[in-house]
Amino acid sequence: MDFDNLPRHIAIIMDGNGRWAKKRGLPRTAGHAEGAETFRSIATYCKEIGIEYLTVYAFSTENWKRPAEEVSSIMNLLEKYLCESIERMERDNVKMKFFGDITPLSPKLRQLIERTCEISTHYDGCQVNICLNYGGRDEILRAAKLCAESYAAGNADAFSEDVFSSNLWSAGIPDPEIIIRPGGEKRLSNFLLWQSAYSELYFTDTLWPDFSKEDINCAIAWFQGRERRFGGI
Repeated sequence: MDFDNLPRHIAIIMDGNGRWAKKRGLPRTAGHAEGAETFRSIATYCKEIGIEYLTVYAFSTENWKRPAEEVSSIMNLLEKYLCESIERMERDNVKMKFFGDITPLSPKLRQLIERTCEISTHYDGCQVNICLNYGGRDEILRAAKLCAESYAAGNADAFSEDVFSSNLWSAGIPDPEIIIRPGGEKRLSNFLLWQSAYSELYFTDTLWPDFSKEDINCAIAWFQGRERRFGGI
């Protein structure tokens, strides 16, 4: 792996927590807890090697269909992580942003998210984007509605690609050069549908709780071997 030629932005679909737990005879909630520790480790490593942006799929708009106990466990883990992160953000020089509609979340979690985002405005380090109650189609529909409102107000350029992008949750952030999906599935599952137009897609059978620094190094090395032509020759 060439540490002088790293992607600016890596996105990860954190998949396989439930299957990891099932293989060990544990409840699915145990898999999410282990996956949260893996996220902490990978985010720290990305910062250490110089990745500018890391975007992770934490909870999709479709995940509400899961059992209430599992949803509650995921939200509790996120609250715990944010409480710890707020205490360490200055030391670690990591800023955080959230993609998705946070209005259905608990008041405590919304307050933690708002506090985390406010603190992040004071730092210039690695940015971790957490997709929470996020769906790619939902994001595109939201952006289209905002563009339509702008057009109705007299903005003739409201439907340009630049304006449309500025109405996405990821406004101002470069598109991910690589999307990594552990867990063995080979699909995007409604993740960053607009932003992934020219992303390299890397799939691995490793379940997310087992995903390591060596795994992300392998993904980056694979990416560095790709020839990115963006439709050209």
